Amino acid sequence: MSCKSIPSLSSTASKTHFPKYKIPTPIPYNLSLQLNGNRIHQFSSLRIKRYCYPPNITASLELPLLPFNTTEVLVPSESKTLHLYEARYLALLEESLLRKQKLFVHFVLDPILISSSGTEASFAAIYGCLVSIENVERLDVGALVSIRGIGRIKIIRVLQLQSAPYLIGEVVPMQDRNLDSAGKLTSQVSAVKEAICSLNSLEIKLKAPKEALLQTRIANSLTWAEKEPSLECDRAFVPSLAERISFAALQPISGSTESEMIKLQQLKLKAMDVKDTLQRLDNSLQIVNENILMVAAKLAIQSLEMR
Repeated sequence: MSCKSIPSLSSTASKTHFPKYKIPTPIPYNLSLQLNGNRIHQFSSLRIKRYCYPPNITASLELPLLPFNTTEVLVPSESKTLHLYEARYLALLEESLLRKQKLFVHFVLDPILISSSGTEASFAAIYGCLVSIENVERLDVGALVSIRGIGRIKIIRVLQLQSAPYLIGEVVPMQDRNLDSAGKLTSQVSAVKEAICSLNSLEIKLKAPKEALLQTRIANSLTWAEKEPSLECDRAFVPSLAERISFAALQPISGSTESEMIKLQQLKLKAMDVKDTLQRLDNSLQIVNENILMVAAKLAIQSLEMR
C-alpha cells in the first residue's frame, strides 16, 4: 500500500504527559470511501446499522467522525495523543474546536468482504467513542492533539456534506443497563479503585525513563473517571461514575510486551461490547489483580538484576 492511500494520522505521544504510541496500521480510504477534495462522499460501502433510540434517551449530536483500524479502539477514560497533519484532519480539528465544543467521535472501521470473489471492500462502523479535546499543540507540520474518551456512542446516520472533507455523523449515547438492587455496584467500584491504587504503587517502582511521571496511565484514567466530566452537551452522553471506573483498568502497564498489548486490545474490545456495568467491573477487577501479580514478578526480577 502506497503512502498516498493512507490517512495522515498517527498516534504519537507527548513527551511530558503520554507514553509513545506505535503508528497504527493505515486505513485505506481509497478502497471504497471517497474523501477527495469536494467530491460527494460515497458511503454505499460504509455500513451503519440502523439503531432505535433507547426509550430513555432522545439526545443526539452531529459530530465529525475520525476512523481508525481495529487495533486502535479507544475506551472511555482513556487518553491518547494524535498527530494530525493532513488537511482534512486539520479541518476536522478546527470544526471540533470552533463549532462542536471540542468534541468529535473516535470510531473503528472494520473491513468486510461483500463479494464472493473477495475483491470488493466494505467497512462497518463500530466501537464509537465520544472524545473531548484536552490540549492542542501546534507544530510546523500539523498538530499534536490530546484527547480523552468520554463515553460510547452509536452512529445512526452518516451525513453526506460536499463542503466537509471528513466524515460527519449523527450519534446517540450508548450506556449500560444498571440494575443495582443489592448495592453491589458501590462495593465493586470501591474494590476496583483500591486495586488500581495498589497497582499504581507497584508500577511506579518499575524502571522507567527519567521523564516518566509518578502517575501511571491507569492512575490517570482513574483520576479522570472519579470526576464528573464538564462537557457542553446533553448529559445523556456522560456515563455514570461506576461505568467510567469500569473502563479505567483497561490501560497498558509500563514496559508492556507486544503480546501483553495484543491481549489488552482484545480485553478493550470485549469491554466495549459489555452492557452491564457490574460485569465489566468484575472483569476489570480480575484484570487489575492479574496485572498486580505480573508487576510484582517484574519487580522481583528487577531486584535480582540490580544485585
